[in-house]
This record gives sequence, C-alpha cells and structure tokens, in this order.
Amino acid sequence: MSVNQTTGKPLFIGIDGGGSKCRATIYSSEDAVVGTGVAGRANPLHGLSKTFESIQASTELALRDAGMNLIDSKTLVAGIGLAGVNVPRLYNDIVNWEHPFAHMYVTTDLHTACIGAHKGGDGAVIITGTGSCGYANVNGKELCLGGHGFALGDKGSGAWLGLQVAEQVLLYLDGFAKETALTERVLSYFNTKDAMGIVEQLAGQSSGTYAKLARIVLECAHANDEVALGIVKEGAAYISELARKLFEIEPPRFSMIGGLAEPLAPWLGKDVIAKLSPTLAPPEFGAAYYARQQFQKK
Repeated sequence: MSVNQTTGKPLFIGIDGGGSKCRATIYSSEDAVVGTGVAGRANPLHGLSKTFESIQASTELALRDAGMNLIDSKTLVAGIGLAGVNVPRLYNDIVNWEHPFAHMYVTTDLHTACIGAHKGGDGAVIITGTGSCGYANVNGKELCLGGHGFALGDKGSGAWLGLQVAEQVLLYLDGFAKETALTERVLSYFNTKDAMGIVEQLAGQSSGTYAKLARIVLECAHANDEVALGIVKEGAAYISELARKLFEIEPPRFSMIGGLAEPLAPWLGKDVIAKLSPTLAPPEFGAAYYARQQFQKK
C-alpha cells in the first residue's frame, strides 16, 4: 500500500463522479493534497463502462500529478462518491467492479459532498449542477431528497433548465408559445434555422448536453426575458423548497455546491440565502474522509 514516506501512513484517493465530470484527489493521512485529476462524466445511470473509464482516467491523472506511477493505484485506499448509486442495482454493480485500488468504499455523491462541505460535521447540502438533489445528516439521522436523475427529476438543475429551454423554443417555433429571446440564442447555439435542427442535435443526448443550455436561459433571465425568467424562477423555487425540507431536521450548517449554486442565488428564497454557509472542503475530500473512516473500521 502506498504510504506517506515521512509518516508511514496510507494514502487515500477521493473521487467525485457526476453527470459532467469525475474529479479525483489523492490525500495524505494529514489531509494534504498530493495530486489531482479530472476526467469525463461518471454517473452509472448513463453507463457503467463510461463510469469505470472516467474513474480510472481521473485516477491516472491524479497519480501523474502526484509524481507517482500508474501501477500505484493498486496501493491507494479509495473513497468514491457517485451520482446514481442510490439505485441498489447500480450500487451493487459498482462495488462488485474489479477496481484498481487496494481498497474501495462507495457511497453517494450527496453523502461525500455533505462530508466535505462540513468537514465531517453534521449539516445539509444541495447539489445544483448537471443534476439536483439534497441531503442532510444530523445526529445520525439522514434525509435524502431528489436525485432521481434526468429526466425523471433533477428539477432546478442544469439539465432541467436546458430541457425547459429546448421545449419552450420548440413550442414557439410551432406557434404554441410566447416569443422569447431564447429562440435566436438556441438556434445560433446549434447553428440551425429550424426546429428539426434542434431536435436532430438533442435527440438521445445525455443530461450533460442539456445542461450546457443552462447558461443561455440564465443570461436571458438576467436580461428580463419573460420566458427565461419563468423557467429560472420555477427552478429556483424548487431548490428553495428543497432546502426548507432539509431545514426541518435542523442541520447546524447548510451549503450549496455545483455549477449552478452561485448563478441561481439571486432567485432563491431570502430565508434560504440567510442560512447559507461556505463549503469547508470539496466533495473529493469528503470521499477520502469517508474512505478513511471505513478503512479504520477494518
């Protein structure tokens, strides 16, 4: 097992996998960052092979960054937080993988995000990135909300915003919805002139593809486009209600993470904003912390 040459203690790798990217960070037993790497999406709901590929790729990049050999992955203690493993079948698929680590401990990306946000303490967290979900852990009591995946849920997420944008533009082009600045922006984004051009490029695409449209609706909302404002306000209202549900078990801290945490803030409820605390550490730290806890129980 790879150890810190100074302390003789094992090295841990924390891996955070979601709908857009997979980030891996190697930590010493003293929580110092040794190396980090980022690869493609790692949500088993959208394919196990891609998930395994991204975990391995991000691990290899982290090892290179640390000045270690690729074979050293076999000596690391890994904590992996993944979107989608709240589905029992997918959790079993992941834990039964012939992984490249000395030991591997798997949990949800929500769990590791919460551990990281509060550095192992009690608290609540909402992830608003490609997907959306909420989690709280207070005195051993857990509350997990949302996280049902695109397009069954993930309201208020980047993918959800993108889906709403595409639907509204297509409705307008067919003569069923209000005129909106989103139309020209989306047609330009896809370099097309008609509805079929949009459909052709979105049909069968992943949540990450839809999430790329979130920037367009946010920009149009800031420019006071009525349709864009309606979409963003609906998404933000859901995220606010999600937070209030988490507050019911009285978490001592509350944080939001993900690419939409800051952009959505202007539309969130004032009571939600008032409770926001900065994250203390990233999800990869939470994954490594979780691995250390489980490893020490052996």
